[in-house]
Amino acid sequence: MNLNAAASRDGENRGPVSSPADSGSHSGTSQNPSIIIVEDEFLVATDLEHDLIKAGYKVLGIAASAAEAVALARRTRPTIAIMDVRLANESDGVEAALELYRDLNIRSVFATAHSDPKTRARAEAAAPIGWLAKPYSSQSLIEFLKKNLSN
Repeated sequence: MNLNAAASRDGENRGPVSSPADSGSHSGTSQNPSIIIVEDEFLVATDLEHDLIKAGYKVLGIAASAAEAVALARRTRPTIAIMDVRLANESDGVEAALELYRDLNIRSVFATAHSDPKTRARAEAAAPIGWLAKPYSSQSLIEFLKKNLSN
């Protein structure tokens, strides 16, 4: 994986930017969802992986680019993807999320600094579970998942 080793988080908990009122259905079970992390900042991805596992989630892998995300999802069939918008190799998380949803019925939580109206409009067809603004804490993501993936 070609992940950037230089990453920082200030630990600020900004929480969810938004969440659709009806999150709809998703593949897998809501009790023990399996997750792929699509994030090109190495430290952010590995910290998140550690914290999600500690919270009881099954993390199936980390991808740094859109192509890696799609290949990983096809191989592992996660319940959801935690998706950044700007990825390694100038690839696009929105395009990856659209492909995951269209081909595999896998929905994404966008965890990104890029949540402008134009980006959100492009992502709408992927039926996102919601959006978190970077920087976010792992705890805010875990709380978001618990709230939005429960029946």
